[in-house]
Amino acid sequence: MKAVILAAGYGTRLQRDVVADCSGRFAHLAGTAKPLLPVGRCALMSHWVHALTASCCVDCIYVVTNAVYHAAFEEWASRFTNVKIVCDQTTSNDGRLGAVACLQLAVKHFKIDDHVLVIGGDTLFKEDFSLSKVKARFVDLQAKCEDCCLLLSYECKEEETHKYGILEVDSDLRVLCMKEKPLPSETKSRRACPCFYAFSKKSLPLLDTFMEEKKEAPIDEKDAPGNFVSWLIPRKPVYSHQISGRFDVGNLPSYIECDLYFREKLQDLETYMV
Repeated sequence: MKAVILAAGYGTRLQRDVVADCSGRFAHLAGTAKPLLPVGRCALMSHWVHALTASCCVDCIYVVTNAVYHAAFEEWASRFTNVKIVCDQTTSNDGRLGAVACLQLAVKHFKIDDHVLVIGGDTLFKEDFSLSKVKARFVDLQAKCEDCCLLLSYECKEEETHKYGILEVDSDLRVLCMKEKPLPSETKSRRACPCFYAFSKKSLPLLDTFMEEKKEAPIDEKDAPGNFVSWLIPRKPVYSHQISGRFDVGNLPSYIECDLYFREKLQDLETYMV
């Protein structure tokens, strides 16, 4: 299995917050890509590399970034032997390829013909999350059907459904559909789906099909990786694995919350997410 970390975003909300902050406490974050922000004792994305390596879930980690942050990512990756970087060649948020195109780029550039863990570069999970358990669930699903894919979900508050993709599942936890940012009245489910997907290698060719169908569509239809997931659900068996929650670093307050947790509350860094 391979891992692809999507890290080609520009972090525009966070950077606006850093510039607007009058305290000066966070000035050192200016111009830093979100996945490279210091969280606790290391960069946010380093937590993923440590956990993926310690759990033996994958044999290589591929990171997609943009031209603005490419050099910084290459410098960061030089600390690891199992991380490789690819640049999407974009230079602005307005010119971004979108997450699905970035995933397609990684698959083609690195000639991936294997199962893939797709991970959002600005996301971390709560301490009870286990890559080993996710891999075991995925292996069990693959034993039943080689087409199976796996998503994560966690319970969100009723008033938060409009912020997330919400999964509706059956009694076997097979995903029936993903509703994009529904009102609470539009679904009984509260299963929010973070950007962490285990795609079977048999599902990867469908990236080309999806992108071909969406080639004339606006960027919003091919940016969020959840758009591909929604499209995939009727075409391949997709299942859900429940977790307790996540840290989603989107703005300065969410970054501060995440960093504080890792500095003061994380119990065991060595086993985190393993």
